[in-house]
Amino acid sequence: MPKHRNLLIVIADGEHARFVRLGPGNIPHTDATFDSTSAHQRSRDLGSDRPGASFHTGSVAHHSLVPRQDPHLLAKEAFANLIAGQLNAAAQGAFDQLILVAPPHILIAIRKDLDSAANARIVGSLQKDLVKTPDKELWAHIAPLLLLPVP
Repeated sequence: MPKHRNLLIVIADGEHARFVRLGPGNIPHTDATFDSTSAHQRSRDLGSDRPGASFHTGSVAHHSLVPRQDPHLLAKEAFANLIAGQLNAAAQGAFDQLILVAPPHILIAIRKDLDSAANARIVGSLQKDLVKTPDKELWAHIAPLLLLPVP
């Protein structure tokens, strides 16, 4: 009889995350979900309402200052940091193997904030947005990472 895998699959984008486990027969099921508190807020609600303006010397015209960071991008990176924090806390026994599935920029942000214990448990990663993919369709995407056949 094959050993039961203590595998955690994290599927995320900048606004939503799902922690998925494999049940009997390698059927994935969502164990927990997280949503960003700032996912659907407008940029002006996340930061200032408009960029500031300045005068040029010798001119009466105002020129807007471009914001240095997009508030939505900062919120997505903060959410990726939250996911990494959850994984760092759970790495002490909640899983033995970890698969990360996220768009490239979110995947990089999550991996950047993982500690060495969680990072050592990564067995695969997939640069794809599968947040809205139903549980029953996930196995086709995950099985190749584990070198298992797709039913």
